Amino acid sequence: QVQLVESGGGLVQAGGSLRLSCAASVRTFSSYAMGWFRQAPGKEREFVAHISWSGSRTYYADSVKGRFTISRNNAKNTVYLQMNSLKPEDTAVYYCAATAGGTYVTVSSYDYWGQGTQVTVSS
Repeated sequence: QVQLVESGGGLVQAGGSLRLSCAASVRTFSSYAMGWFRQAPGKEREFVAHISWSGSRTYYADSVKGRFTISRNNAKNTVYLQMNSLKPEDTAVYYCAATAGGTYVTVSSYDYWGQGTQVTVSS
């Protein structure tokens, strides 16, 4: 069982930055690839970013490429999402998730989810 707890969300003006963290309570954190997803009101949950178990490979949605950076610290059982140049359309609840395998962009590929953290970007 993997428990994930996100933090770092909040209200920020357009153009600002936020850093989300996701702490995992599992001894084998380095065995899991991790992802960030987001869900805006009335919309489906969508892929944002993914990082391999070692951190050597990362993938991003086109909408955040060049602005967001995913990273992880396996010694601290934590994955991060650095979000720069935020836009109002980035407003959503952000979720981290863990996967033991599968494709990295689909919700169904992830086995464990956090409760989410709200990010609101004002114009």
